[in-house]
Amino acid sequence: MENENALGLGKSNKQKSNGNEIKSMLALKSIFFFSGKMRDGDNEGVDDVATTPPYQPLPFLSPLANSVVSRCCKILQLHIEELQHQFDSDLPDDVKQPLLIYARNFLEFCSFQALQVATTQPDYLSDKDFRRLMFDMMLAWEAPGVGNQEIAASDEREVEDEDSWSLFYSDSTNMAVQVDDKKTVGADSFSRIAPACAIVADIITVHNLFDVLASSSGHRLHFLIYDKYLRSLEKVIKAVQNLSGPQMMSNLSLAEEEIILEVDGTVPTQPVLKHMGISAWPGRLTLTNYALYFESGMGLYDKAVRFDLASDLKQIIKPELTGPLGARLFDKAVMYKSSSMVDPAYFEFPEFKGSSRRDYWLDICLEILHAHKFTRKYNIKEGQQFEALARAVLGIYRYRAVREAFKVSSSNYKTLLCFNLAESLPRGDAILETLSSRLTLMKSAGNHCGLLGSPSARRQVIHPVSRVSLCRLGIISCKEVDIIGEATNLVGDVCVGEVNPLENAVKQSMKNIGRAEAAQATVDQVKVEGIDTNLAVMKELLFPLFESINHLQQLASWKNPWKSILFMVLISYAIIRGWIKYSLPALLVVLAVIMLWHRNVGKGRPLEPLKIIAPPPKNAVEQLLLLQEAISQFEALIQSGNIILLKVRALIFAVLPQATDRTALLLVIMALAFAFVPLKHLILFAFLESFTTNMPLRKISSERGLRRIREWWIRIPAAPVQLMKPDDKKTR
Repeated sequence: MENENALGLGKSNKQKSNGNEIKSMLALKSIFFFSGKMRDGDNEGVDDVATTPPYQPLPFLSPLANSVVSRCCKILQLHIEELQHQFDSDLPDDVKQPLLIYARNFLEFCSFQALQVATTQPDYLSDKDFRRLMFDMMLAWEAPGVGNQEIAASDEREVEDEDSWSLFYSDSTNMAVQVDDKKTVGADSFSRIAPACAIVADIITVHNLFDVLASSSGHRLHFLIYDKYLRSLEKVIKAVQNLSGPQMMSNLSLAEEEIILEVDGTVPTQPVLKHMGISAWPGRLTLTNYALYFESGMGLYDKAVRFDLASDLKQIIKPELTGPLGARLFDKAVMYKSSSMVDPAYFEFPEFKGSSRRDYWLDICLEILHAHKFTRKYNIKEGQQFEALARAVLGIYRYRAVREAFKVSSSNYKTLLCFNLAESLPRGDAILETLSSRLTLMKSAGNHCGLLGSPSARRQVIHPVSRVSLCRLGIISCKEVDIIGEATNLVGDVCVGEVNPLENAVKQSMKNIGRAEAAQATVDQVKVEGIDTNLAVMKELLFPLFESINHLQQLASWKNPWKSILFMVLISYAIIRGWIKYSLPALLVVLAVIMLWHRNVGKGRPLEPLKIIAPPPKNAVEQLLLLQEAISQFEALIQSGNIILLKVRALIFAVLPQATDRTALLLVIMALAFAFVPLKHLILFAFLESFTTNMPLRKISSERGLRRIREWWIRIPAAPVQLMKPDDKKTR
């Protein structure tokens, strides 16, 4: 009972007497919101360390920071002198100078230790006092010292029940900032305190999370928004705990370390349809940290079909179009394909508006797939692999909580899933490399350093905080995960007075996001619709190339003999002298000079838009006819290519012996020429032969020769082809 009163985190025990319940509640109030005076009756039957304020306000701390530190002392059951002595002795001098740095780092030291102890309770997210204390830590972090602008302590209560809370936010989160704009926190304080609790934020995606939460309040986070996020996160955790029932576990035959993350398709009005070929049937789709499972049926389900996400099967997961009888009509499906499957599987998520369900499932499936690819690429060991997967699992819980509370879907660079973010960010591989190096430092929780270890040694030990968080939340078994209670200066991915290398890697990658987004915006602006319009744009862009080809054709046609002779002599002389090998380098140098000239001369000038004469508009029927014509031309081109290949096959296998003999003799002559004749002479011969074809002296004989070659080619038969029907082995 003393521990429960000292920590003040658990709910009152229903198995104890009513008198003890009242004392527990009073102790909880005193721990999280000590204001310098004891309330009447708080000290009745309670441990002296837990209820008597072992604290005198420190002169270098602001009032709010003093309030936060006092509550931390209550949680840790330590006097302020002991806590300050630990800070002075355990941490190096560089985090204690100057005074403002000392105050902020001391506040971090107390906050991190208090959060580490506070999160040992399985239902800490449901405690409003815990949520208020964590937010006050962020407020105090922004104004830790007496020289800072004071921010009033948020000790006052906001009496509200669950229904009034949800109604307040249901209409517009913009109302939150109108309550009290002084009690808001910025991105720096949020990104410093929130990752100390692994379920609340991840160091890789914490800035994206803050942007989502503070998007409607002027980039400042209000407690009401933060509280709503944690309440939604608590609901998600309880929903996940309810998924791990015996019926689900037995029907799916999950492995020991496999946990259920999400289930969809259980509601008849929101089914999940699986498409295989032209067949489609409803069922229940389940995602775990190792695989996808689909059980066909409604209410009563067949045996689950497993789609592996962990093994190296060259899996592909992407959005896809589906529809009845194989028609590609609705953009609401996720395609899964692997090397172990003959045909891909399509999971359709029907909904009336948009494709948010599909996008959500696409994101979380890719997150698990990318997490396993990460562990394979960097040869992550088994214990470290579980920690990496646990990080992905917590990210999915946060994404789901934000999605349900604020109706937010992730974008390319604003995703809340760390492995998806590393895949989409520029230089995201550096984030993964840093994460892998951090995981290699991870030690098992049972062998962690204690308080007697040196500070530098303790700072080099990375604990499985994500797995421990899942264990404390009751999602996984704590059989192999020991609760870490002695690492005083490490909580989650944050360390007192230091910047996590992962945060530095993310900042370096995010520097290029602005340029990438600006470039993508220009791409979106210049996209045009219609085949004829796109062809007109391409023709205008390739105009210099087409003009060069036209000039060469004019020279090769010998319409102006003097120009053609001069061109032929110059090129022949360049080939004889061996200058032709410098043509490509010269072209590249000319392009570089042109680019540098435009860079210096046209500096600061906006690029003039490319002017294109738009073709006459066409209606939908005309567009379809144009598309059909283009497809027919493309099909004819493929047929011509196949005929050429089949005739070559006939020559190789001597279907026509005379033609084969001549072809073989020609190949031998060409081989001798390449072996004994200098290459520049062969190039000169090829150039003169092709360039003088239309020369007046050779035109008649060249046309006669080309006619004989075409006639010879026509007489060569094509190799036979037999089309066979595939064996239809598809079963439901």
